[in-house]
Amino acid sequence: MNDFAKSVLPLEEELDRNWVRYTLLAWAVLLLWFVWDRWGMIQWLSLGDTDDNMRLAQVRALLNGQGWYDLRQYRLSPPAGFDIHWSRIVDLPIAGLILLLRPFVGSAEAERLACGIAPLLPLSIAMLGLSATVRRLVSRVAWPLGIVFLVGLGSTMSMFMPERIDHHGWQLAMLSLTVAGLADPRKLRGGAIVGLSSAVSLNIGLELLPYAAMAGAIITLRWVWDRDEAARLQVYGLALAGGSGIGFVLFASNANQVLRCDALTPVWLSVMVAGGALLFLLARLNPARRVVRLVLALIAAAVIAGGFAYLFPQCLGRPEQVSPELARNWLNNVREARPIYKHPFRMAFPIVTLPVIGLIGACLATWRARRSPSITGWVPVLMFSTFAGLMLLWQARAGPAAQLLAIPGAVALAWIVLPWFIRQRSLPVRVLGTLAALAVVSGTFAAAAIKYLPIDRPSARTKVVNRATGLCLTQPAMRPLNRLPKATIFTFVDLGPRLITLTHHNAIAGPYHRNGTAILDVQHAFGRSPDNFRATARKYGATLLLVCPNMAESTVYRARNPGGFYDQLAHGETPAWLDPIPLPKGSPFRLFRIE
Repeated sequence: MNDFAKSVLPLEEELDRNWVRYTLLAWAVLLLWFVWDRWGMIQWLSLGDTDDNMRLAQVRALLNGQGWYDLRQYRLSPPAGFDIHWSRIVDLPIAGLILLLRPFVGSAEAERLACGIAPLLPLSIAMLGLSATVRRLVSRVAWPLGIVFLVGLGSTMSMFMPERIDHHGWQLAMLSLTVAGLADPRKLRGGAIVGLSSAVSLNIGLELLPYAAMAGAIITLRWVWDRDEAARLQVYGLALAGGSGIGFVLFASNANQVLRCDALTPVWLSVMVAGGALLFLLARLNPARRVVRLVLALIAAAVIAGGFAYLFPQCLGRPEQVSPELARNWLNNVREARPIYKHPFRMAFPIVTLPVIGLIGACLATWRARRSPSITGWVPVLMFSTFAGLMLLWQARAGPAAQLLAIPGAVALAWIVLPWFIRQRSLPVRVLGTLAALAVVSGTFAAAAIKYLPIDRPSARTKVVNRATGLCLTQPAMRPLNRLPKATIFTFVDLGPRLITLTHHNAIAGPYHRNGTAILDVQHAFGRSPDNFRATARKYGATLLLVCPNMAESTVYRARNPGGFYDQLAHGETPAWLDPIPLPKGSPFRLFRIE
């Protein structure tokens, strides 16, 4: 052993022995960095997404005494409000941070700090899950490279950034634990981790239901191939069924205790409990012949699918169960729900780069491990990452999950490529080649290169729309509205959640499928005649009208309904029953009193 190897060996032993401690230390450093880096956003409560604003409104309602199982948002669609389909799981850390910080900094600052810190909490879980997977499959000292790759992923890391308080970061954290459980050589522990992480994810929301189903299929197929995997399948089935049931009892809202298709209601709870019980039973039977195990697994799948179709035929379509008109005018046009190939190259290329690289790396690593024990971990990871990549062909919102699951394969590829450059005698090749290879294998080159490509650049009109949308969502723009007595304000659907978060006013609608009637009412009011608008405003008790000229939603009303109420308003044709209310100079809004 040469002197260099002797000097490196203690470091490798330290990284291996204390990987959990160092992963959490790296997370703590990232937490401090991102809070410092985004301090301005935190202080301005820059909750840029409607879901983040709604989440804070939900937490406030809980802290103000609204019932644990009552997730009705009473400040939208007044006076009755509407039921949001979320659970309280993600509310807990935000509410906990507010209660913890409030005695020291006051309520307002506690809210701001909680919204800055809370999204970074699940990042620690995601980092631990990825580190565990990379340690088991690539090298016991390769896990720091996985963390470096994760931090370089814009799409994935955006879900953990300060102010991104909605549930996506927590679901990605559960996905990281799922892949760690699939790669775990310890059967009981691995099965429990996959079952429990899937159950927690489903209790948070159904967005990652396909991934949970795929994880269950992988564990079942693993048992079909190898009879010794019965223990993993048994504990997985118990953890999935039990975790889903306990989560339902603790977190299912009153509105989710009926047969709805868009959350973990009795519909999906019965599927998880029955599926988990059947898998447990199959593992207990554990026939010796592989073909018999395969037949039993197919029968179990048919029973679950057939029972679901027979008992819950209403859920065979879209889980949101919206009307055709609402699907056509709103839900089908949500950009995230479109396949990745229908998005501009400038947006799609940085998202798909790492999933492709990770898939190449996972294939190569699986082939290299074909005669080693790690093959039992690489095959499930290869299947899972392939599935995640294919999900991008369904919806672009699968991008963060696909990037996350690509990291083990990308690290495996880097572990093959980087040593070749490091061993070169030429210093320029060794240094520049290593940096270039790292940029390529990590996928970070894509985001850098796309800035210089003269394609899909935003048009001047798009820049105007983006600027108007951004200005109207800011705290300074909305603060003057609080000078007016509390009222119900008729405004755009996408402004509703922000309005109720930054002001004391109520709004009509937010972009949530259970709020579908109100969404259509707002669309019809802006798109049809002025008299129809006035009647709709009276229906909801709205006494003020707030519009943001050139905001993205306003352009839709003008394009779809030329001559309609909003189009007339944009051209300066104001009905006699609308009285303009002056706003401070430079305000992006126009405000009217509805007589």
